[in-house]
Amino acid sequence: MSLDSPPRPRDRDFETAATAVGPDDPVDTVIAISEAASVLDGTIQSGKLAGRSMWSAIWVLAIPVLLQQLVAACVGLVDKMIAGSLPGAAVVPALDGIGIGSYVAWFIGIALAGLGVGAQAVIARAMGAGRVGEGESACGQAISFSLVWGVLIGAILWFAVVPLTTLAGLHGASADYCIQFVRILAVAMPATGVMTVGSMCLHGAGETWTPAWIAVAVNVVNVIASWLLSGAHYQAGSIEIPNVLGIDGAQWGVVGIAAGTAISYVVGAILTLRALHRGARDFHPRRRHLRPTRAMMWRIVRIGVPNFAEGIALWGVNLFVMFFIGMAAHDRIAQGKPGEGLIGAHMIAVQWESFSFLPGFAMGIAAGALAGQYMGAGNVAAARKAINACTIVGCVIMGLLGIAFMTLGEPLTRIISREEIHLAEVPPILMACGTIQVFFALAMVIRNGLRGVGDTTACLWITVVSSYLIRLPLAWVLGVWMGYGLLGIWIALCGELVVRGVLFLARLRSRRWESLRV
Repeated sequence: MSLDSPPRPRDRDFETAATAVGPDDPVDTVIAISEAASVLDGTIQSGKLAGRSMWSAIWVLAIPVLLQQLVAACVGLVDKMIAGSLPGAAVVPALDGIGIGSYVAWFIGIALAGLGVGAQAVIARAMGAGRVGEGESACGQAISFSLVWGVLIGAILWFAVVPLTTLAGLHGASADYCIQFVRILAVAMPATGVMTVGSMCLHGAGETWTPAWIAVAVNVVNVIASWLLSGAHYQAGSIEIPNVLGIDGAQWGVVGIAAGTAISYVVGAILTLRALHRGARDFHPRRRHLRPTRAMMWRIVRIGVPNFAEGIALWGVNLFVMFFIGMAAHDRIAQGKPGEGLIGAHMIAVQWESFSFLPGFAMGIAAGALAGQYMGAGNVAAARKAINACTIVGCVIMGLLGIAFMTLGEPLTRIISREEIHLAEVPPILMACGTIQVFFALAMVIRNGLRGVGDTTACLWITVVSSYLIRLPLAWVLGVWMGYGLLGIWIALCGELVVRGVLFLARLRSRRWESLRV
């Protein structure tokens, strides 16, 4: 510590603090952050939000999250744009293979976020209580665990990708490309773990802008490295950007895309470690904090497991959806139509839709954190008002983006691919999902707002019941049994989101969450 550094808060006894997260403590990160607020007169007394108006606090919370998630989504978009610019015969199977690879990347995010959520919650609780050493210890041990966890996830992906391609109905070049893509990402999993968990640790310490700028750097590296190593000549209308390395895109395209993404994750891990070493206000993890202890690791895992379980439940639902798409592709082949390309079309639609739900996600995080702090201050009316305000903003933004999906389906598709199968399948899907973006916003923002005030059980039940009792049966009926194919599956997915949004709105209006104790 330099001589002019501000004094650190005095740590309480770390040994007695080791059990600070007890059976009645929240399992959601946002709740843990919320409980750092002081309770005096119904207003937030400490932290970045103290003294701010509600709208000012909303934007302080939402903007860094939006920036970080936006550039993270750009990594996947760039991969697909480059794949769509590979030599002709490689485009369709490459997009199918990378499409499943993107789905695997979602699993990676879920698996790593489970650990990160646990660490973030412990750090937020410790920092709010002035137990700085405890927070630094949690960060160091989470980073150590992220390396081990990353190796384990990488090993699982390496061996699981082959049966996954079979389940998704991939064959030939599509299956080969998927295996190449996933296995290269698997090698980078330890670095991905450090980057993801380290970012969430910084969030727990109250530092939100540094992870956002690291995400920007990761995306820049990914664009440059993936494009150069793929050998792709990117074309947008009449403008063509030739690749300067002379790599054969037909042979090495997908390998180069995956390698560029892996390199960007390694760079992200290095930048994250540097940021952690530099620290944040009153938060300076050091090497001595890397040593794991049973008590701290149990606290991190105990908090992170429920979040991981919910994510896996949702991931499992969409795994069945991918299986249904594979069945629809086989039906097309049986009818004498080309079956290859449906997975790629599905993932192109998902990629564009992700830019709509990113603002919804950011507003949801703001709703949860702000409402939770108001509840901690004993101001239920302000908590309700915060969730309502964030929901309105989310609905407006996502509704406007939905209009863009409905009117710009073909141009958006052409940005990624100009293949006939994609131009035929994706625009109708974007039209369908554009119509329900307001309901998607209801589901996303209110869910995170309710989780922020501790209503996690209701959120879990609404999501699981809606997904398994409505989404899956309806997707099979419309997409497979009635033969409407990929569009039928998407109509089912959109219909389920309408139901889920209404259920979350009903839960919010019931006000039962207002009496919860966390």
